[in-house]
Amino acid sequence: MTTERAYHHGDLRRALLTAALDVIATEGPAALSLRDLARRAGVSHAAPAHHFKDRAGLLTAIAVEGHGLLSAALGGADDLRDLPDLNDLRDLGVRYVRFATAHPAHFQTMFRPELLRPDDPELLAARERTRDRLRTAVQGYSDDPAIGFMAAWSMAHGFATLLLSHNLDGPLDGRDPEEIFRALTGEMFRPTD
Repeated sequence: MTTERAYHHGDLRRALLTAALDVIATEGPAALSLRDLARRAGVSHAAPAHHFKDRAGLLTAIAVEGHGLLSAALGGADDLRDLPDLNDLRDLGVRYVRFATAHPAHFQTMFRPELLRPDDPELLAARERTRDRLRTAVQGYSDDPAIGFMAAWSMAHGFATLLLSHNLDGPLDGRDPEEIFRALTGEMFRPTD
């Protein structure tokens, strides 16, 4: 009967991804097991392997999906060209932080290369799209675009990570994290002449 349920499950791939995201959000990526996900989805323990082969394949699929969601949250290339002032760069960082708080399981997985298939073509392409969006956005805010890119990404990523891990609860003291992030970027980035 389990085999029949697996065969007629519907969108098993999506069900497994959703269950995995729930586990990661509550327990972290280390708690993830394909056998447990199969049980949660009501399918045979071998069924997840048909879609992901192994745990790394599942986590890679989550990372790919996460990069797609992040790229969409950051906006299209037209939104990022010729940013007229620092407020737009700040808003881009806020979008990054919002993504992290809205999709914490994706965020926890996307930047953990030891959990993923590092040579997966979809992952490599998805990462590059995200980086391109960030690189485009910081042009004009640093004399060295590579350093500006790393500084902006580090700031948004670090802030999001500290926010998700509740390390900023005390320092924020109830203040809006988005407004605090905007203030931080004002301290760090000024348009170059």
